[in-house]
Amino acid sequence: MMASSDVDIRSEGSLFSDQNPSEMDALCPSPPGPTRPQRHYERIGERTGTSFCQTLIHLLKGNIGTGLLGLPLAVKNAGLVLGPISLLIMGFVAVHCMRLLVKCSHHLSAKMNRPSLTYGEAVQYGMENVSWLRRHSQWGKHTVNLFLIITQLGFCCVYFVFLSDNIKQVVEAANATTFSCYVNHTNQTQVLVPSFDSRLYMLCFLPAFILLVFTPNLKYLAPFSLVANLVMTISLVLIYFYSLTNIPYPINLPKVGRAKDYPLFFGTAIFAFEGIGVVLPLENKMQRPQTFIPVLYAGMSIVTFLYISLGTIGYMCFGEHIGGSITLNLPNCWTYQAVKLLYCFGIFITFALQFYVPAEILIPPVVARVSERWERAVDLLLRSVLVIFTCALAILIPELDLVISLVGSVSSSFLALIFPPILQIIAFHTEGLSPLVTIKNIVISLFGLVGFLTGTYIAIEQIITRNSHKHEETFSSYMVQ
Repeated sequence: MMASSDVDIRSEGSLFSDQNPSEMDALCPSPPGPTRPQRHYERIGERTGTSFCQTLIHLLKGNIGTGLLGLPLAVKNAGLVLGPISLLIMGFVAVHCMRLLVKCSHHLSAKMNRPSLTYGEAVQYGMENVSWLRRHSQWGKHTVNLFLIITQLGFCCVYFVFLSDNIKQVVEAANATTFSCYVNHTNQTQVLVPSFDSRLYMLCFLPAFILLVFTPNLKYLAPFSLVANLVMTISLVLIYFYSLTNIPYPINLPKVGRAKDYPLFFGTAIFAFEGIGVVLPLENKMQRPQTFIPVLYAGMSIVTFLYISLGTIGYMCFGEHIGGSITLNLPNCWTYQAVKLLYCFGIFITFALQFYVPAEILIPPVVARVSERWERAVDLLLRSVLVIFTCALAILIPELDLVISLVGSVSSSFLALIFPPILQIIAFHTEGLSPLVTIKNIVISLFGLVGFLTGTYIAIEQIITRNSHKHEETFSSYMVQ
């Protein structure tokens, strides 16, 4: 499943190998190229790679997912004015951190005589640049890979909850679905025929997800991935259209949200800016990687615009009743029920791509320790166990908005905000890094750390509170009966 130009993970014998795979490795493998080190990230010879437009499309795909659909609720948590302003600031900071990661990768790859580096390798070699951190440099790579695993498995948990909530809603309203797409400001899509608990839907999806990750090579899913991207784009256009044409007037929404809800905004927002893991793989696969920074700025400008616009418009349309995903607020008509189903199909296919990263880090070292006869069986067993693990976590926390915020606060904050500024400090500390740059990097990392602590605390507190309320309601219903 790994690209031919990659080092075989199986030879490492460690769960945290030097290679840091991404979905780009599966769907866009590196073509044959020169083996000698290249400085300034210039390709030598007639090496083929991804073009400007191809890289832009992959960058957009890596940042647009379920996090986008949860941003209207994030704006609600921050406020109608503070929310969009905060998203803009976080967009600038996130892109800046992506730029720092690329810059450090360039510097360290030239210094170490390597043609390219993964995120984990960049942190490892950055730590080797500091005398008192050199002996612990492997832990830097291990830490990055650990957070990458947590993030990707967190995405998989979110996908379980997203599919169960949306499919449950479609099934419950199936008998009364009409052609009239009237606006419903008072609640989510009207539930007419109550069905199973959403956690039972997760169990129903479990076999399908297990079979999906059994795909021997993700390139077989490339045509389905293309279709998924297309239908998700169409669905997004329809969501924009509905939200724009059904904004109630006058708009009486809080300009600034409650302070205790702001950490939930942070978690959801940083979850949405989920693409830092694909930055280096995308740049490494470009035909002209020196043009990656314009790609980064163009792509993330589009992404930030989408985040701010849909977050603001969605909140203005549905107000206080906005759900964990804006799809849950769409009206009970065939057009928007189809939107939910199409988006669910796209998320289902994307599950395999997100699962690819932790699977390729965790499974090969274990398979390498068994005899060739049992390799395939052990590989499939471990894949099944990982999918069951993500499903179990989703069942334990079946709250879409809180799962998104928790995953964003716990792991995305480290990968997107905390590690890149620290990496620049340790990578360039002998290059005369100015005090202002150092202070700026420390401020960004502290911002990410505060977001991690407060976002994680509030998300866990809300999860406990909601579960307690559900148990009380269940007990009360039982006593009444």
